[in-house]
Amino acid sequence: MSVYTVHEPPLRAGAASDVERFAFVRDGFSWWAFLFAPLWMLRHRMWLVLIGYVVVAAVIEIPVQMSGAPAIAASLIGILLGLLVGLEAGTLRRFTLNRRGWKNLGVVSGDDLEDAERRFFDAWLQRKNSPSGGPPAPMHGPASAAPNRRGPLGSDVIGLFPEPGAPR
Repeated sequence: MSVYTVHEPPLRAGAASDVERFAFVRDGFSWWAFLFAPLWMLRHRMWLVLIGYVVVAAVIEIPVQMSGAPAIAASLIGILLGLLVGLEAGTLRRFTLNRRGWKNLGVVSGDDLEDAERRFFDAWLQRKNSPSGGPPAPMHGPASAAPNRRGPLGSDVIGLFPEPGAPR
């Protein structure tokens, strides 16, 4: 099951939310970003990230080639840099969307993108059509089900047992 973050574009003047422009960014490794990092960045219009990638690649590879290292070393460095981009592809997209003023609405999971979209919009429409009215509240992941580790108010006991001297 894949996990996606949902991003809403900045609202246009006098317009309601444009749900067709929502971006679902998958968490996890991206093969396209690994294999074709610069093209992948151009496709997603990540100009600042692309400039950073080119600078980092140049700073690392130029000294390696000038030192007379074997060609395999430069290739290995390129592969490792591509691996880093593939691993951090979702983070790089979220960074770019955040810089552009997109609002993070929450996290949703699904078997694929279509399932995640269906789950998100079902919950989003339920919140929007709720009797309280108003804009939908941001979605968050499931609440933690951690047990209460404090005893009753005024008790000096911290832990799972409500009374001092309870059996272990």
